[in-house]
Amino acid sequence: MTKSKIQALRDHAAALPAVPGVYLMKNGEGAVLYVGKSRNLRARVSSYFTGTGHSLKTAHMVAAVSEFDTIVCDSEMEALGLENTLIKQYVPRYNIKLKDAKSYPYIKVTKEAFPRATVTRERVADGALYFGPYSGTADAYANLDTVRRTFRLPTCKRQFPRDIGKERPCLYRQMGRCLAPCAGDVTAEEFASAVKSAAAVLSGDVREVAATLRAEMTALAEREKYEAAARKRDALFALEKLGETQKVLTDADVYTDVWAMASDEVMGTMAVLSVRAGQLNRKNDFAFSASEILEGETALSFLTDYYLRGADVPKTILLAFGAEEQDLQTLSLFLSEKKGKKVTVSVPLRGEKRALCLMADKNAKRALEKRREDLEKEDEVMANLASLLSLEVLPERTEIYDISHVGGEYTTAGMIVYSDGRLQKNAYRTFRIKGVTNDDCAAMKEALSRRFAHKEDASFGALPDLILLDGGKGQVAAGKEALKEAGVDIPIFGLVKDAFHKTRALCDEERDVSIAREPSVYALLYRLQEEVHRHALRATMGAKGKSLRRSSLEDIPGIGKERAKRLLAAFGGLAKIKAADCDELSAVKGMTKEAAAAVYHHYHKEEGEREE
Repeated sequence: MTKSKIQALRDHAAALPAVPGVYLMKNGEGAVLYVGKSRNLRARVSSYFTGTGHSLKTAHMVAAVSEFDTIVCDSEMEALGLENTLIKQYVPRYNIKLKDAKSYPYIKVTKEAFPRATVTRERVADGALYFGPYSGTADAYANLDTVRRTFRLPTCKRQFPRDIGKERPCLYRQMGRCLAPCAGDVTAEEFASAVKSAAAVLSGDVREVAATLRAEMTALAEREKYEAAARKRDALFALEKLGETQKVLTDADVYTDVWAMASDEVMGTMAVLSVRAGQLNRKNDFAFSASEILEGETALSFLTDYYLRGADVPKTILLAFGAEEQDLQTLSLFLSEKKGKKVTVSVPLRGEKRALCLMADKNAKRALEKRREDLEKEDEVMANLASLLSLEVLPERTEIYDISHVGGEYTTAGMIVYSDGRLQKNAYRTFRIKGVTNDDCAAMKEALSRRFAHKEDASFGALPDLILLDGGKGQVAAGKEALKEAGVDIPIFGLVKDAFHKTRALCDEERDVSIAREPSVYALLYRLQEEVHRHALRATMGAKGKSLRRSSLEDIPGIGKERAKRLLAAFGGLAKIKAADCDELSAVKGMTKEAAAAVYHHYHKEEGEREE
């Protein structure tokens, strides 16, 4: 950045009003690099261009800034809410942020006569209860399994009351692992009570649930409903056993989240200990990339987003890192308004609360250390892969492509992205192939051509250092042709499968590169190949589902929606319809000879014209 440019930015910042607001740092192309909020726009924005002692990541961000915009707000609380909205809108490179809402798992308890508890990645306004977000599905399923065992909730896919009495209860009832509403001897009220207790445990109210179960057990016994009382007794015993395994951290009336952060120049982590009724209820940690700035200010923005996503807001939130007192007060007021009760956010300096912060700090540092170890392992695998392929640089971003179709129809290309040692699901793309039928090579060329038509589009991310295709030499040749036409020079290889559909080698147009003696490389490539296949297949089935609502058959004169549905049902797909003769087509219920002839002529017109 030139001195004149820095001075221009300083002058612009010095002219800002000293009021609350939000600022947006932008690069030369106008892309938003960073969104922040401040109670004093002039002082905060000026500090970027006049202050010293910035972290390396902040210094990199400032060096890339060419201009900035500001939005004046009436209060700091308004600025905090607007900052959160703009971060979600622009997804700036340097802001730390939760992934897309679908990326984190929740435990969902449905709202119906016989509620169900499941793990989901989608949080919607459907009246259900959601618990989380959890940092991974393993944590979510572990918590769900705990409450299922404790309260003997079904794990099957039966729906109640629809399936009551339709089938015999499974082995879990005999083992005492399930209430078995399918048997018909558990009322909707009793089942809903068990689910309500499970939900309360997920939110951390173990003590209250135990008291409720004890009271219900006594009341049922007094009314001589001994079987129902026994079920309450068993749940109470299981709950007490669960309480024994939970670590008691503090007084029984303490409900708090304890946050800590750790970072280096490569990555960062935020860790949270959720303490409910004095016991450690859940531990989560969130990882951030090398570019995201992890400091006190951005950490508070992250907390805002975390709780706005629906996470349970406790009475107190403790921070193991420094923050300005005014920012703490603003966040406290903001979350209090959201919860409808007083919430206090503070940075304790001594006593039992400080001890909790030190524990959270250790967890954050351990999570960072583990993440660093995992990345080093991934770097070693990528180094081995680069060596095998004789690449000039270690791939930082790899894009993997696969073609999927159903009987030659609904052809779709899936693209997944692997970088920073993990799958970047927010960078996945799908391409609906438009002008190709039953030609995977041509479909692959179209997909890559369309992807690299966006090579200057920041929403697609940086250009990859390596491209992998699910296919052989034909797909590689088609891919290279697409890259050449796009003016892009990137190494491209195919993933070659054996007779058992397992990856056995990598190939380009001239050679095969065996990975048989590289188990770590094989494991990574197998995982990537399975993931891209899953992604492409899901997109194809989605396209098929949409197409079934209106088939291309309906474009043929005399073929309406009903006849199209009957043809597809009879033949199982468009490919077999194309291969059928007039007699086979007219044999379908509702098809006249004229309609059958129209279908046949539609798909054989070009052949007929050539024969003539």
